[in-house]
Amino acid sequence: MNERQKSVIARVTAAERAGILALPSDDPLDPRRRRRVEATHGEMLGQPEAIERTWADNLTELDKLATQLAAADINRAFLVGAGDSLAVMIAARRALELALGVPCEPVQSLEFAYYQWHLVNDRSLVIALSSSGETTRTVEAALVAQHAGATTVAITNTPGSSLATECQQTLLVRATRVGWPTQSSTAALALLLDLAVRIGTANGLSQTGLGATDLAALPELVADVLTELDHPIAEIAATESAQSMYLFSAGGPTWPAAIVGAAKVKECTPDHAVEIQVEEYHHYNSQKADEPLFLLAPTGPSLPRAMDTGRDAKRFGGRLYVCTTVNEHRLDDHAERTLYLPAVDEAFAPLLYLLPAQLIGYHLGMAKFADAESAASKGKPS
Repeated sequence: MNERQKSVIARVTAAERAGILALPSDDPLDPRRRRRVEATHGEMLGQPEAIERTWADNLTELDKLATQLAAADINRAFLVGAGDSLAVMIAARRALELALGVPCEPVQSLEFAYYQWHLVNDRSLVIALSSSGETTRTVEAALVAQHAGATTVAITNTPGSSLATECQQTLLVRATRVGWPTQSSTAALALLLDLAVRIGTANGLSQTGLGATDLAALPELVADVLTELDHPIAEIAATESAQSMYLFSAGGPTWPAAIVGAAKVKECTPDHAVEIQVEEYHHYNSQKADEPLFLLAPTGPSLPRAMDTGRDAKRFGGRLYVCTTVNEHRLDDHAERTLYLPAVDEAFAPLLYLLPAQLIGYHLGMAKFADAESAASKGKPS
């Protein structure tokens, strides 16, 4: 990197470190964590509006970028992010690959900047996502791509951020992040799905199977899922609030929802959570007795393996909670409870399955605060 680029990295590193040091603690009654958890609920419910606002505010940029990318001589795309942003990139992969017709590889920002830089050239597309626009390794990844002559696109909530400044083009996410990230992720994913549909239209929509009509229905479906699952998931959280380990499993396009579910539990509670792909679940004794497993398994190619996972969850002595497609009942016999989501194209399904993952983290957080308050009022250690 040149001296200017090095100075950018030094600046964002210092800012990121300050943010890390300001994170809440794992104290069961930490008031900072409680404020952030409580703020998360309203932001979750505001996701349909955030998606529509983000689409509306990027209409011109989306059309221009889709036309450019459809005509460009791209041979490979890298979808770069960290944390929830990486999960969003994994969620967008299928739609973008169908639209672009080239491999689209989601890559963790550090891995891209330090270990995949030699794969990037002037025929590469690099899309980098960071809500703050100041995530150090994601900015560094953009600088590496810039140096290699790749086409660079920033997706961020923050106009004028380092990421937006360093990339050739920027799409702005219109979402808030007072609570733990929810709408900043779903609005970003909806933006990428919209971009994929537009690229597919420019390339010939029949090649992709991605329908603009289906896309337009997503905000209403998001609202319906949030309304229908909020109370049932609150009940599940109350039942499971005494646990200290939570497992999430999925495969294919809904795998990112498992990643997000584990992340929300780690953010909203003082406890552990792990995501396990449905295939990897079977290569170890992955679930221990009395542990809850949240299985995100819409109808699709990975469902038979998810059914194996559900059966083994009971064999291990764990408990199973399933989120699947409406009218899909093949997992019912294994589950403590089954929650149903609308049937959509599998490329769009991640947007809906992120929602129960978010709700699980939020409601577990609130249930654990209630447990800790009850214990404190009785003079018991929490």
